[in-house]
Amino acid sequence: MNESDINTKDLNSIKPFSSKFELSPEMSHKGQNGKVLIIGGSELFHSSAIWSAEIASHLVDMVHFSSTKDNNEIFKSLKIKFRSGIIVPKPEIPNYVKEDDSVLLGPGMVRKTIGNHKLPITNFKSIIKIKDEANYSRELSRYLIDKFPNKRFVIDAGALQMIDKEWLNELSMPAIITPHQLEFERLFGVSVANLPIDMQQQIVKQTAHDYNCVILLKVVNDIISDGRVTYTIMGGNQGLTKGGTGDILSGLVVSLYAKHDPVVSAVLSSFILKRAADKLEILSGHWYNVADLINIIPNVLKEIVYN
Repeated sequence: MNESDINTKDLNSIKPFSSKFELSPEMSHKGQNGKVLIIGGSELFHSSAIWSAEIASHLVDMVHFSSTKDNNEIFKSLKIKFRSGIIVPKPEIPNYVKEDDSVLLGPGMVRKTIGNHKLPITNFKSIIKIKDEANYSRELSRYLIDKFPNKRFVIDAGALQMIDKEWLNELSMPAIITPHQLEFERLFGVSVANLPIDMQQQIVKQTAHDYNCVILLKVVNDIISDGRVTYTIMGGNQGLTKGGTGDILSGLVVSLYAKHDPVVSAVLSSFILKRAADKLEILSGHWYNVADLINIIPNVLKEIVYN
């Protein structure tokens, strides 16, 4: 196994990263241990952003959530399960982006092919009035990246498929992006499908370097790079092909990125999710679901942090 390979079967392989995990100080107060904003969901996809918020509520002090009206109502009904969660009305999004430590864009957002790219909409009030959800996703992402270049963004799913790759270079704080193979190809115009692992690693590393970001490529063995170092996370099983597991991953990433280095955040998140799947395979085979993952992840996190 290469030094850059991390295997969920071997807790020692994650120690260089788990040793950097910041535990909450005993005398800390609410908000000191992380505040995140999750922007996602649509009329078509209700659960995605909520799954991201649910797992985030286990890791940070405050989860702020902004979605469609219907999704906001669903979130309110689930709040009793959360340590802390607040609905953010769309007009207030910039204020919370400014306040929070990290921001997740995209889980459950609608995507579609856009024709000729129009000039950006710079008036935020005009953006939140956009009826087409895919256009809203694109214009909101463009606005936030432009106005908050120092913010810690995690870009996933719908937003990842609606942004332009050049926008990533506008950020002074590197975004963490979490594409699967098709999303990677759509965004960067390069296919990594069916390539040997070493070629996939080279492409991911070069792309991360060129676009000033951290890439967490979701494949059988996840590949993570910031353009300088590259890691491969081995483990997990086919139960992770179920819908919603990527939303849990992005929720983990944005939570850890609130207080940690972007590479550490990406590596730990991938490892935690895959090790949770390993444990559930012993209990339930491959017949576990998103709720099972959310329930077991705190135990996995405890195991790797205190090992």
